[in-house]
Amino acid sequence: MDKAGKKENALEMIRCFDQVKGLKVEADRAFASASHEEILAGHTTDIYFIKTLDILRELGLENTEVTVEVFSNRPGVFAGLDEVLRLLDGKVQELWALPEGATFVAKEVVLRIRGVYSDFGPMETPLLGMLASASGWATQARAIKDAAGEKPVICFGARHVHPAVAPVMEKAAIAGGLDGCSCILGAKLAGLEPVGTVPHAAIIVAGDTLRIAKAYDAVMPPDEPRTILVDTFKDEAEETLRIAEALGDRLDSVRLDTPSERGRVTPELVREVRARLDMAGHSKVKIFCSGGLDPERVRLLSEAGADGFGVGSYISAARPIDMTLDIKEVEREAVAKRGRIPGLSPTDRLVRIQMI
Repeated sequence: MDKAGKKENALEMIRCFDQVKGLKVEADRAFASASHEEILAGHTTDIYFIKTLDILRELGLENTEVTVEVFSNRPGVFAGLDEVLRLLDGKVQELWALPEGATFVAKEVVLRIRGVYSDFGPMETPLLGMLASASGWATQARAIKDAAGEKPVICFGARHVHPAVAPVMEKAAIAGGLDGCSCILGAKLAGLEPVGTVPHAAIIVAGDTLRIAKAYDAVMPPDEPRTILVDTFKDEAEETLRIAEALGDRLDSVRLDTPSERGRVTPELVREVRARLDMAGHSKVKIFCSGGLDPERVRLLSEAGADGFGVGSYISAARPIDMTLDIKEVEREAVAKRGRIPGLSPTDRLVRIQMI
């Protein structure tokens, strides 16, 4: 859609307290999640920023130029910049930021903005939320990827978060270093294709893993890897050999996802499956592990011979990295709240961003 089309569908930007009082929400609204238009119109900001606009207008200060800086409360991996740029499109004069995927330390400035406060000030709430959530997910993803090294890691976290933010989470995980994700929209937004095999549900409905494996092989295009779950009904090593014998060279990998009730996926299980595959002449078949993985378990399973990993809750449950926005200049004059140093923070890591 072109910019003209976007403007036609845009909601009126909230600029005063009276607009908030008059805002109505449909009784038959399908979901509580905010639409893109509502976010851009300021519907998800905190009310005190709208009150600020009324106050500045009363004082004749609505056109005051400020420079603000955003910093974090702990180290992490920077993510969410692309959404922030769209949020601020047309609202700021200049913007500097860390590159997407860059690491940062606590209190380091990750974003600097210059513009008229009334133009972008009300966007503080969604801006900080975008960076806090995305950077939290990206940070957890980086920890997992560091543990896996060169071995691929796929994000399986969409089922653990609200669907409105699942694509944001999985895209942030990829920014943190993961190799792909299962959520269709998350993958597409990252310029990738979604990755995943069939769930246990398909095998349970069919009643047999081998039956599903053969059907999967028959219906999937040749370039889609044949990865088959092997922990649904039988011993994992036994099921692995059944599938390997049936699919032969077409089998790319088996997936171990043993539930906690059966002890989860262990290094010993990975070693056994690897050994039995090799002994049966299937050394090219890889082992993909999932199920409650964290960096320590990824390291252990990798050392045991696992070739790839699917990680969900460790990433999706990431604690947001608190972000703070401070005004550091008013009309180019250094200023700060008590306890902070007035003026721009010294840094050579920020990159000037060409706004959309």
